[in-house]
Amino acid sequence: MVTCQQVLAVLFVPIEFHQGRYRQRGEMMRMRVMDLGMVPAIRSQAVFHGVAETMDADSDPVLLLVSPQTPYVCVGMHQQVDREVDEEFCTAHDLPIYRRHVGGGAVYLDKDQYFTHFIFPKDKAPKRADQLYPLFIEPVVRTYREFGIPAQFRPANDIHVNGRKIGGTGAASIGDATVMVGSFMFDFDTETMSRCLKVPSEKFRDKLRTTLADYMTTMVKELEEVPTREKLRDVFLSHCADVLNVVPEMDSLNERELAAIAESEAQLADPEWTYMQGRKFVEMGVKISAGTHLTESAHKAPGGLIRINLLARDGKIDDLMIAGDFTCLPPLGVDDMAALLKGKELNAVSLEAAIVRIVENLGIEMPGITPRDITTAIMMAYEPAE
Repeated sequence: MVTCQQVLAVLFVPIEFHQGRYRQRGEMMRMRVMDLGMVPAIRSQAVFHGVAETMDADSDPVLLLVSPQTPYVCVGMHQQVDREVDEEFCTAHDLPIYRRHVGGGAVYLDKDQYFTHFIFPKDKAPKRADQLYPLFIEPVVRTYREFGIPAQFRPANDIHVNGRKIGGTGAASIGDATVMVGSFMFDFDTETMSRCLKVPSEKFRDKLRTTLADYMTTMVKELEEVPTREKLRDVFLSHCADVLNVVPEMDSLNERELAAIAESEAQLADPEWTYMQGRKFVEMGVKISAGTHLTESAHKAPGGLIRINLLARDGKIDDLMIAGDFTCLPPLGVDDMAALLKGKELNAVSLEAAIVRIVENLGIEMPGITPRDITTAIMMAYEPAE
């Protein structure tokens, strides 16, 4: 398994390079740290969205630490709620569903997860996702290790302990900020997680439940004595200082940030945002007419599941929706790609070449997903006329 240290040894040229300004060694940035404690569920997501929107090139980097008071389900930026979440179960158990601006899969979140939200001005963070993940995961890995948990970085964006997952991360560009979100796993309710997700059968759900229990680990499972949040925070901040070359300073949210967070809460609570991907599917569906076929497919790539809804007309892409639990930078990159692919021939060779050009021209990054993976997913959905 590749370790964070092995990746960082290649990336650090030295660490100051990753802050975008090639500072002299020893010159350290101030990093504002806000430990918000337990907050309402929607605020635990809205805080990083809001703070990111207020950031500009001259802002100090920010680290937010927060946990939700009550549980909820959070879907990734590119997912379709009705394909991923058991909405009936969530409604019956008062579990709200929110869509975040960060990629990845649907997940059950509660007070036993201690969220870490790094928010950096874009020119003070790595430009590429394959540099971003190992850099910001490293302080988390070092913190776990200091408490006796042999954590390791597992590309593209996970943290594992002896082959079991103890955390994932996600990245996004929001406004003028680069955002990297993750968490420390005190404990995890695999039973409820297995009930929140949409599955084809109860037999499959039973398998999902046991797989989650076997595949995931937590501090409760790994340690005889779990550290307090305050102790964990203090150790984590010391490693952030060392790895990121920052001076962590405890701070509080200012009025501008609080106003932006309130606006973000309103957006995240809006069903139009939550069911955004579903609306796109409906918009495609109403275009169906003679000679037009609406089909779908799913392809599992190393970087996540790719779901395709394809509207094909006379062997060409008439409309296209690309969804799934992957990470894409910039977040709207897959939507831009789908728009540019309209009118393209449904031929694997020419289609892949077109996707390669789009990825290069738009600077799209999808860790663990190649143009061939996207081509494969699209062609799997194509049903040529007999």
